[in-house]
Amino acid sequence: MKRIAVIGAGSWGLALALQAARTGADVHLQARNPAARLPNGAMPRLPDHPLPDLIRISGDRPEHADMLLIATPMQYLPATLARIEATAPIVLCCKGVEPHSLRFPLDILRDIHPEATAAVLSGPNFAHEIAAGLPAAAVIASETPGLARALADMLGTPSFRLYDSADTAGVQLGGAAKNVIAIAAGATIGAGLGENARAALVTRGLAEISRLAAALGGTPATIAGLAGMGDLLLTCTGNASRNFRTGLALGSGLTLDETLSTLGGVAEGVPTAGALAELARTRTVPVPVIDAVADLVSGAITVGNAIERLLARPVGEEYPAG
Repeated sequence: MKRIAVIGAGSWGLALALQAARTGADVHLQARNPAARLPNGAMPRLPDHPLPDLIRISGDRPEHADMLLIATPMQYLPATLARIEATAPIVLCCKGVEPHSLRFPLDILRDIHPEATAAVLSGPNFAHEIAAGLPAAAVIASETPGLARALADMLGTPSFRLYDSADTAGVQLGGAAKNVIAIAAGATIGAGLGENARAALVTRGLAEISRLAAALGGTPATIAGLAGMGDLLLTCTGNASRNFRTGLALGSGLTLDETLSTLGGVAEGVPTAGALAELARTRTVPVPVIDAVADLVSGAITVGNAIERLLARPVGEEYPAG
């Protein structure tokens, strides 16, 4: 029997563990508090989804896995990776950019475990829907030939369609940037600017992601796919998105502290916004929407200032040559 290990018992880690169990694998789920089971056998972050017997939950490091899924929040990734051995293929399932170093998840892994066989998983996936087994799709990307397809075949099922890619730069950027644009989309709706404004903002945000992806070595096809446009559409329109709800609250007049205190989870777009803005500056890529979100969450500007600044920008050819 194949063995799939999952580190992190937040909503995303639990959803991935449930998906892994659907493949018939023996699943080891590592949690900080493995005893926090509810009477129905579920964990607190997904209380409506009991864990089947195929999932063994403990506080111990997994051993002898055929695949290791890392589903901790981005800020805990370095510490998590430092505590494991890279003996199995590692799939990084977090999205973001480390603020002080501007490293993506694979960069962090390479610095800690340069010998690791690794991939990243991303796509338009709300955890509660994956946990329920509803139809969904995602992409696994790796620079190791054949690895992404092998891992996708191991974790995928007919209702969880996994595509493979070699574009790790584009997949990682798409997963990080969509959280930032989702804050802007939420703020647009929260401020009462309407659906037209949201559609325009999301589209221009996609253009920014495409420009930055090209500068980082990614491909336009990736940004037009599941890890780019797909994830962006979901995160900018679904109320289950913590980043969208963060923007919605800011647009409605709440402070960032007030918003985050009631969020019930991590809004990765908050720390990612400044990191992506700085990364774009180092590559001389214009990203006005990302810049506005970075300044908004840092407290440098208000939502009103951000709106004025974006609407005052000159207009011209939609996609200029070069």
